Amino acid sequence: MDSELPHNDDLSALFNSSVYSHDHVSVRSPRVFDRYFDSSSSSSGDDDESRPSDSVLANKRLDNMIQFLDRKLSTPSHNNEDSGQRFALPEFVAKGGGTGIFSLPPRAAVHPHRPPSLELRQHPLRETQVGCSLRTIVASSTQLWAGAENRVRVWEFRDLYRGSGTDEGEESTPPFRESVTGVAASICMVTDEGSSVVWTGHRDGRIKCWKMNLGTSSERFGELFSWPAHRGPVLSIVITAYGDLWSGSEGGFIKIWPWEAIEKALSFTQEKRHMVVLSVERSYIDLRSQVTLNGFSNVLTSDVKCLLSDNSRAKVWSVCSLSFALWDARTRELLKVFNVDGQIENRGDSFTATDFSLEDEVKMKILAGPKKDRMQTSFGFFQRSRNAIMGAADAVRRVAAKGGFVDDNRRTEDLVITIDGMIWTGCSSGLLVQWDGNGNRLQDFQYHSFAVQCLCAFGTRIWVGYVSGTVQLLDLDGNLLGGWVAHSSPVIKMVIGADYIFTLANHGGIRGWNFTSPGPLDSILRSELTSKEFLYTRIENLKILAGTWNVAQGRASPDSLISWLGSAASEVGIVVVGLQEVEMGAGFLAMSAAKETVGLEGSSVGQWWLDIIGKTLDEGSTFDRIGSRQLAGLLIALWVRNNLKSHVGDVDAAAVPCGFGRAIGNKGAVGLRVRVYDRIMCFVNCHFAAHLEAVNRRNADFDHVYRNMAFGRSSNLFSAAAGIMSCLFFVLLAFLFNVSLLACLWFWLAVALGSSSAVQMLRGTNAIGAQATEAMPELSEADMVVLLGDFNYRLDGISYDEARDFVSQRCFDWLREKDQLRVEMEAGNVFQGMREAVIKFPPTYKFEKHQPGLAGYDSGEKKRIPAWCDRILYRDSQSALASDCSLECPVVSSVSQYEACMDVTDSDHKPVRCIFSVYIARVDESIRRQEFGEIMKTNEEIKSILEKLCKIPETIVSTNNILLHNQDTSILRITNKSGKDNALFEIICEGQSTIKEDGQASDHSPRGSFGFPRWLEVTPAAGIIKADHIAEVSVHLEDYNTLEEFVDGVPQNSWCEDTRDKEVILAIRVHGSFTIETRNHRVRVRRCFSVRTRKVDSALNESGQNQANVLHRSDYQRLSGSYDVVDHLRNLHSP
Repeated sequence: MDSELPHNDDLSALFNSSVYSHDHVSVRSPRVFDRYFDSSSSSSGDDDESRPSDSVLANKRLDNMIQFLDRKLSTPSHNNEDSGQRFALPEFVAKGGGTGIFSLPPRAAVHPHRPPSLELRQHPLRETQVGCSLRTIVASSTQLWAGAENRVRVWEFRDLYRGSGTDEGEESTPPFRESVTGVAASICMVTDEGSSVVWTGHRDGRIKCWKMNLGTSSERFGELFSWPAHRGPVLSIVITAYGDLWSGSEGGFIKIWPWEAIEKALSFTQEKRHMVVLSVERSYIDLRSQVTLNGFSNVLTSDVKCLLSDNSRAKVWSVCSLSFALWDARTRELLKVFNVDGQIENRGDSFTATDFSLEDEVKMKILAGPKKDRMQTSFGFFQRSRNAIMGAADAVRRVAAKGGFVDDNRRTEDLVITIDGMIWTGCSSGLLVQWDGNGNRLQDFQYHSFAVQCLCAFGTRIWVGYVSGTVQLLDLDGNLLGGWVAHSSPVIKMVIGADYIFTLANHGGIRGWNFTSPGPLDSILRSELTSKEFLYTRIENLKILAGTWNVAQGRASPDSLISWLGSAASEVGIVVVGLQEVEMGAGFLAMSAAKETVGLEGSSVGQWWLDIIGKTLDEGSTFDRIGSRQLAGLLIALWVRNNLKSHVGDVDAAAVPCGFGRAIGNKGAVGLRVRVYDRIMCFVNCHFAAHLEAVNRRNADFDHVYRNMAFGRSSNLFSAAAGIMSCLFFVLLAFLFNVSLLACLWFWLAVALGSSSAVQMLRGTNAIGAQATEAMPELSEADMVVLLGDFNYRLDGISYDEARDFVSQRCFDWLREKDQLRVEMEAGNVFQGMREAVIKFPPTYKFEKHQPGLAGYDSGEKKRIPAWCDRILYRDSQSALASDCSLECPVVSSVSQYEACMDVTDSDHKPVRCIFSVYIARVDESIRRQEFGEIMKTNEEIKSILEKLCKIPETIVSTNNILLHNQDTSILRITNKSGKDNALFEIICEGQSTIKEDGQASDHSPRGSFGFPRWLEVTPAAGIIKADHIAEVSVHLEDYNTLEEFVDGVPQNSWCEDTRDKEVILAIRVHGSFTIETRNHRVRVRRCFSVRTRKVDSALNESGQNQANVLHRSDYQRLSGSYDVVDHLRNLHSP
C-alpha cells in the first residue's frame, strides 16, 4: 500500500506558492488544488454557482491530506490512543484465520474485482429512507430521473462530477432537484424527449406528467398534470412508435392514452390545462374490453409487469409473470398470446375477472366454509373442522403466492429489445431467453443461478442485473463478456445516460459504469484513483463498549448496571450488550420456538432488561437504541450516541439456535449487523454448550453459528400469513381435542424442530429466486466482528482448590495455560483468526449469588472449578498486527480496557466489559467523484482510447426527399463507409407539418417520443450496418384509416383521417457501439393527396437527382456490401 502513495520526500513537492483566502487568513494550498482556485476561470453564472461548493471541497481535500501527512510522519503505531488515555492491551491471536471462510473481505481504494464506478448516490442508511427510498430510474439525453416513494428527483448530467461541499447523507450526491413531497410511490417511468416531458406511474393508480426543463430555480417543482389511470397501481408504462402512451396494471388491465388527447393537454398553458385533463382521463382505450370478444381475455388476467415498445416493427409486448401478449402499435390489435415456453395460448371461453383486494380474497376463503356448512348439514363436526382448516390453509397459500412466496422460477422479471431487433427476457431462475420480434423463442442462456431483476441494452451490449447484486455483460449473440458485483443488494433498475450504465440498487444507491467496462479504461482509472487515495480518504475514530453477562434468570440492581456499563459509557460512541439466560424453563423455550416459526420474538423480561439498561445509558438524551434481538434466553441490543446516529444504520438482526436439534434457543447466538461510516460491523452474543468435557460441542456450536448466521428482516406478509395459519391451527387443535396448553407447547416444540430449517430454506429461496448456491458466511463479509457471551470454556487439568489458590494470588498467567478456549484457539479449532486481549481478571464463573469478593466462588456440593466462561473476542480488517488504517485495511481496532466487574453479585456469573478503540477509513464521495471526473477529462491515455472507441462511423443516405402517395413504398438506403466499424442507426420522426396551398410546410409539431404519424410505416426503424454494407429501410404510406374517439373506454365518434398533404422530418441517428453521441441525417417525407401537389412534385422528379433519390418498390434491389456499392453511391449527397 505504501508503495502506491507518495514518499515523505515527495510530499513537499505537492506544495507551491498558491494562496487562497480562508476565514480572512492567507493559507498556502497544495499544488493539487490549483485547478479549483484558478483565477482565470470563466466568470459565467454556472461557474459562480459552483465555486462555493468547489471551495469547500478544496478545503476538505486539504484537511484529508494534512491528516494523511500526520499519519505518515508520526510514529508508525497508531494503536496508542490520544494523550491522557491508556495504551492498547496486548492480545492473543487464534490460528487458522485468513483462509477459507475465515478469509478477510477484499477491500481497496478501488474494488479489485469490479470496474471503477462513479458513485452518483452513495448507499444511504436504510433508516433515513423510510417513506422516501428510490424505486426506479430513467434517463434522457441530459438528465437522470429517479422515482421515490413520495417524490421524484432529477440530476443533470452536466453536474455528474460536481461535489456538494458536504458529506452528510444525501448531500454527498451531485446537485439535484426534487419535486414536492406527498407524491404517491413511483413504480415506473418513461421519458418523452419529443415533448420534453417525463411520465411516471404511481402506486395510487395515477399517471403524472413532469416537465424536463426545470429552469434555474432551486425550489421544489410540481407536476404538469395528472389523472387517475387505474384502480390499482400503475405497474408499467411505455410510449409506442406512434406516440401513444400505454399503461399496465393489476389483473391484466392495459389502457392506451392516445397521442391526440395528450398533445391537446400539452399544448395548453398551465392555467388552462386543467380544462383538458378530464378529457385525457376519459380518452383511454381499454384493451381488455377490446379483446374479450376475440376470446383471449381468459389468458390476459395476470398483472402486467412490463410493457415494451418495439419501435423497429411498431409492436408492443405486454408481459405477465408466465405469459406474453404481442400487439400492433398502430391498429392496437392483439396479434399473439404465448407462454414463457413459446407455446401459443389457445382462445378460450371469455370471462370478466373481478379485481378483489387481498383482504377480500382471504375473507371469501374463510367465510365460504361456514356458509356451505349451513347448507349441507350432513357433514360431521370433524369434517366441518377439517374443511375450515383446509380453507384457511388455501387462503394462506393464496396470500403467500400473491406475495411471491410460492415461487415459479420460470417467472419473467424483465425484458429488453436490442439494436438488432431481438427481444431478451430474464427469469427468476437466472435464465436468459432470446426471442425474435414475432414472439418465437430462439435460444436460452444461463450464466447465474440468482434471479434476474432487470435488463438494459445499448449498442451491441446487454447488461443483466441480478438479485445478488451482480451485473453481467453479454454481446448480441449471448456470449458472456464479463461480470462483477455492482452492489451489496439487488440491482433493481439499469438505464443508459451520458456514456454510463447507471445501476439502482434496492438499498437506493446509484452507481455509473463506463460503457467500455470491462475494458482498457478500467486499469488506468484504478491506478489513477488509487494514487489519489489520500485526497478522498478520511480516518474516523470512535470507541465501542461491549459487555456480556449471564444473568441466570435474575434481575440486576441499578447500582450493578452503573458499575458494569454506566461508569464506562461516558466516552464511547456505541454500546453493545449481550445477555444470556434472561429467561429459561421448558414452557418458555417451547413458546419461544413456536414464536420464532412465525417471525415473532421477545418477552416481557427481555423488554425489562432493555428498559433498565436504556435508563442506565440515559437513553433518549445521550444514547438511542437502534436494534435488538432475542432468542429464548439470549438477548443482544445496541445503543448509539446521538451525535453519531447520522453515520450508523442499516441494522439487521439474526438468530441461530444451537439447542436440542439445532432448533431450541437455550443455546445458540443472536447477532446484530450495522453499518458504521459505511463499514460493516457485526456483534454476536453466544451461549455455547455447558460442562467441562463438552469442548468439541462448543467448537461445533461456534462453527454452526459462524456458518449459518444470516442477517435480515422478516417479511411482514410472510409473518402474517404464517401467523394466520398457525393461530388457526393452534386454536382448532385445542378446541377439537381439548388438549392442554402444555401439550400444545410441546407440539410447537416438535414443529419448531422441522420448521427452523424449512424457514431458512424458504428465506434462502426467496432471496435468490433460484437454486441455492454455497457462498461465504455473512460474518466473513464484515469489516469487524465482535463475538461475546458465555462461551462456557473451562479450565482443564486443575482442581478446584488449586484454581482457588492461583486466583487468590492473582497468578493468571499459569491459569491461562489451562484455559480450554486458549488451547483450542492455539490449535486453530475455534474462533479462527479472532483476537482477545490478554486476560488479567479473575475467572467469572461460578459464584454464589450476593456473595461479594473472591470468597463467593461456588462452595456447594459440586464445587465447580472457576473458569473464564464469559469472553469478548473480535477481528478487524488487519491481516497482520499494527497495520495502517487505509482503504485497503479500513477498520483497525485495539482494546483499551478488558475487565470483569467483580463487585456485581446479582448472578452466578460476573459481567465482563471491553472497550475498543476503532479507526475507520471512509471515502469522501464528493471529492472522489470530482477526482474521477478530472481523470476522465484530463488523462491523455483515456482520451486517446475513448476517441478510438467512440468514433462514429461515416455514413451516407440515398436521399433527403421522399414523396409518397397511393400507398407507395420507397426504399431508403443507409451506407456505412467505415472500413472496419459497425454503424448503429435509429430512425425517429422529429415532427409533422401541414402543407399549405403554396406548397410550404406550416404548423410543425413534434409527436410523443418522436413517434411516427399513423399514415407512415418505417421498417426497420433501427439496426446495425456492418462495415462497407448498406441497410435498406422501407418507407411506406399506409392507406388513410378511420379514427375513433374513445370516452371511458367506449368508442363514441369516428371520422376519416385528415387528407391534407402532410410532411414529416425523419432523423436518422447514427452512432458507434460505445457512445450515445450521434451523427444525424434528415430526410423529408411528404404525403401527397392533392392533384396540384402531385403535378409540382412530378415536375421536380424530372431531375435525375430526384429520380435517383425516390426509389419505389419496383426499383427495390439488394446491393452487395462491397466497396463497389460505396463507389456506386459516392455521388449521393448526405443532408
